[in-house]
Amino acid sequence: MKIRVLGAHNCERQNQKMVSLLIDDVLAIDAGSLTSSLSLEEQQKIKALLLTHQHYDHVRDIPGLGMSLFLGGAAVKIYSIPAALDALARHLLNNEIYTDFRQKPENNPTLSLTVLEPNKAETIEGYTVLAVPVHHGVPTVGYQVTSADGRSVFYSGDTGPGLAECWQQISPQLLIIEVTSSDRYAEWASESGHLAPSLLKPELVSFQKLNGSIPPVVAIHMSPNLEEEIAAELAGVAKELDCSITIAQEGMEINI
Repeated sequence: MKIRVLGAHNCERQNQKMVSLLIDDVLAIDAGSLTSSLSLEEQQKIKALLLTHQHYDHVRDIPGLGMSLFLGGAAVKIYSIPAALDALARHLLNNEIYTDFRQKPENNPTLSLTVLEPNKAETIEGYTVLAVPVHHGVPTVGYQVTSADGRSVFYSGDTGPGLAECWQQISPQLLIIEVTSSDRYAEWASESGHLAPSLLKPELVSFQKLNGSIPPVVAIHMSPNLEEEIAAELAGVAKELDCSITIAQEGMEINI
């Protein structure tokens, strides 16, 4: 399984993009930077898109992706929980902000929406996909994606503390987990459904107690102005827990 980090941040600057992942060129997770990071040919290879929730930095590129695919005669299926798909349909795919590519072309729509049931594994484009609820300001799920050969990654989406129930549902070989703020803003992060390094630490300890070890961790969704602080604090957490924690960067490729 090859995972490309297209966007690793919660906002966009010249060399930093909003969060989005691409697995084996065909399965995308979140859409903060799908069109800005990929060529037309790469966009047209995508067969499915998993959305964790409806916040702007996770769905921004969906209308543009629809246009790119429409012009190229391709299509993609979008999967998520009802709250996210309802918001997407009402606010982005409504023929007001942009064209509703669920209706074009008439007999073979460019975009289609499919509801996923949390905690129920589904087969999507040859992968086993499990949506697991996490704690955020709106209904949100993380995804465990398992390839046909048993390679498995869990991406948290946006989440705050309290992942014990989530850990009971998954057994990945890689954790991609959000760390939005540094510890200076840990109280804000917790209240708004995000993590800081000091908040991540007990979550990893609970994972270790349940599973016996901590797999490699990749931190994502950082606030760009806090990234240096976050990296330094995560290095301390990694040393204390004797585990690997890496900061995600745009263009990073991970093979598991």
